[in-house]
Amino acid sequence: MSEASAPALPPVIVLVRPQLGQNIGKAARAMMNFGLAEMRLVSPRDGWPNPDAGPSAAGADAVLDKAELFETLADAVADCAHVYATTVRKRGVTKPVVTPEEAAREIHAAQGRCAYVFGPERSGMETEDVALARKILTVPINPEFGSLNLAQAVILCAYEWSKQAVLEQPTLTELGEPAPQAELEGLIMQFETLLEGAGYFFPPDRAPATKRTLRNLLTKPGWNHLEVRTLRGVLSALGNPRVR
Repeated sequence: MSEASAPALPPVIVLVRPQLGQNIGKAARAMMNFGLAEMRLVSPRDGWPNPDAGPSAAGADAVLDKAELFETLADAVADCAHVYATTVRKRGVTKPVVTPEEAAREIHAAQGRCAYVFGPERSGMETEDVALARKILTVPINPEFGSLNLAQAVILCAYEWSKQAVLEQPTLTELGEPAPQAELEGLIMQFETLLEGAGYFFPPDRAPATKRTLRNLLTKPGWNHLEVRTLRGVLSALGNPRVR
């Protein structure tokens, strides 16, 4: 594969002056859920490594073990050509504003490293930090309650990026091919025979409409071969109970 056609590298997650080890761990968990593995920490309040991060990561230790520590945001994004500051719009800072979905599209098409930058839990990113970014990333949010915690903000960005990435999907249960019409007809006729014997189709003038409703009911689910056989076995058992 040529360099020009190679897929873009996954973005890095940069946490600027994070305050709590638990939040760093939760952010790592959010990253690993959606295929991101590179975390960079800028002057965490309680230093690094932090013993509180591991339990909150819930198994995302690979992210924490490889996390890099930097003194300044400028150092942390020095190799990044595309930097997104996750924040509300800052006064005095004129930057293009994008949503997580728009940023994800740009990152997948970008050449060079990309970074999502997140500020401290309590105050968010400072104006000086936002000034280092190329764009501001923000989300439409309830103006009466615009508080996202750090892990929530990370997961929003990571999820949007993952939607366009080639990630392994959870294993799906094989449902089988839909049953052919002949098998469905056999099921419907078996129902009708048992119901006729039980006197279900009464009064007689309503029988055609009731049978149509029954047919619609039985053809709606899209039964597969095994399901039809199982249901017919149930009907056979009900119609011919074993003598004990």
